[in-house]
This record gives sequence, structure tokens and C-alpha cells, in this order.
Amino acid sequence: MTAAAICTKPRNDWALDEIQALFALPFNDLLWRAQTTHRENFDPNLVQISTLLSIKTGGCAEDCAYCSQSARHDTGLERERLLPLDSVVEAAQAARAGGATRFCMGAAWRNPTDKNLDRVIEMVGAVRALGMETCVTLGMLSGDQARRLADAGLDYYNHNLDTSPEFYGAVITTRTFQDRLETLQHVRDAGIHVCSGGILGLGESLVDRARMLQELANLPRQPKSVPINMLVQVEGTPLHGTARIDPVAFVRTIAVARILMPQSHVRLSAGRDDMSDEMQALCFLAGANSVFYGERLLTTDNPAADRDRALFQRLGLRTEQPDNAADQKAHGASGR
Repeated sequence: MTAAAICTKPRNDWALDEIQALFALPFNDLLWRAQTTHRENFDPNLVQISTLLSIKTGGCAEDCAYCSQSARHDTGLERERLLPLDSVVEAAQAARAGGATRFCMGAAWRNPTDKNLDRVIEMVGAVRALGMETCVTLGMLSGDQARRLADAGLDYYNHNLDTSPEFYGAVITTRTFQDRLETLQHVRDAGIHVCSGGILGLGESLVDRARMLQELANLPRQPKSVPINMLVQVEGTPLHGTARIDPVAFVRTIAVARILMPQSHVRLSAGRDDMSDEMQALCFLAGANSVFYGERLLTTDNPAADRDRALFQRLGLRTEQPDNAADQKAHGASGR
């Protein structure tokens, strides 16, 4: 294998057998290839920090088998109202002070009503006024709703594919894989950056992981951010008790994601509280260059900021600041 054989620019025509061949590489060869790709597009020692806030918790009509917020699962989570604007601004200010450059807001909805969207648009404007990038995840969107969010200046919209189209029905039955693709199309058409990834440890096969990454990589424009989650098992959900994913298999998936989507930020998301420092270090070596930062991810635990800072210091990693944006574009991250 030579460096010349490595494609370091985005492709949208990945075949499944090519992706399976990457998964089958010896671990050292796979990480070398991923790290080579990463260095062609990013500063290898720079990590982008995002913070996620649940602005509306619980009572979701969907039946996602992993989710504590589904009204169909008895997880003990109480349904809450949409947070007031001042609470969101306060949380965003704290996130900015803690080093986050992007503030993500999540609401447990199947899809937002226009009235709810009005309130979210207020939040987007208030967070942007703090000098932070904005991201929301609100469920399915219509084309008109996506355009309204774009007009409000929203930077990113998160809508994960979760898993492969073939395995999807074993995890969610209240909306289809195609529904998710259509929302991503509305987001792209509106000119908003796509944030889309998946969850590992749902009981999926290796082929399912390859297919999920194939779907993401072969979108008309690859997602700007690709969150890779490790299932956080919540008692009361159908997937509680599922066999946990092998750490090396998780790192392999990070590496393949980096190779397939060379100019995307690959983000370590849910499940970091269950990852050792050594596992996270391997993920960074494999090409992860973004994390969710803070003590909570919607309703599940996340490593405390002090632990993250200590790990970054041990690894010699720097965190992205607002004035790093131009530097990142120079390494291949294009603007909207």
C-alpha cells in the first residue's frame, strides 16, 4: 500500500466491497491510511468542541429503540416543556466560556410545529449573537421549515441516519430511512450544513456499519459533521442489555469514516463516558477531530470538562477557537 493509492478528497461513489475491504485491513494499516488522509485535510492535533443542550426533553412520539425520550418507553424520564430563551442563552454562554465553538440544541419532537420553530429561531439568533456556530436537531423538517432556519442563519442541522437502511426497521418503525434522507435533502437545498452520522452497538452487523457509512459518504454532498455514537444503554429501552461493541471495532469504524469522508469533522459523540482515555486516543489517531463537550448529552452522561482537558493535554491536542476557522478552511474544510 502506498500513499499514492490513498484518495484524500471526497468521493460520492463508494462501492460496498471497497468499504468492506477497508474494514478488513490490518489494524495498523487501517490507522495509517486514516491518519494519512486526516493530515491531508486537517491539522492533526486540533479538535473542534461542540456542546449539546436538550431544549425540550421527553415525550417524543417516535419509537427509536435506543432512546430514553420516547413516550413509548418506560425510562422514568419526565416530559418537559421547551426551555425559555434566557435559559438557553445562559447555557450557551457557559459553553462558550468552556471552550465550545458550536452550540447544538436538541428537541424531542417527531417534527417541529411552526409555532415551536418560531421559538427555536429566536434561540438560533441569540446564540449566533454570542459569536458561536449554531446547530439544531428537531426531527423531520419540511422544505419550508428548512428554509426558515436557513434565513435565521442556522449553520448546521443534525439528523442522523442511525444505521444501515437494511437494519433500520429493527430499530425504528415510526419513520422510514427514506424519511431521514428527505429531511437531509431539504437541509442541503436550504444551504444549511448537514450533520449526520450513526450509532454503533445497536446489534448491527459489520455489513450494516459499512452500509451506514456508504450511505453517508455517497450523499450528494458529504456531511460537514459526522457524529459517531456508541450506544448508551438506558434501562427501559428495548436495546438495554444489548452486547456492547468491541472497542477496536469502534475505532475501526472511526478510521473508515475518516477515509470515506476526508473533509468532514468526525465527532466522538454519545458513549464517551464509557470509553477509556486509551480508546479515545486511538479514535483521535484514527481521524476523529471533534467531540461533544460537557457533562450531559441530552439525557445521558458525558465526560466532565476537566477530564477532557486533562486528556487533551496528555495527548498534546489543541481545541479549535473561532479564529481557527480560516486555518481549517486552508486544510480543506469549505464554507457554506
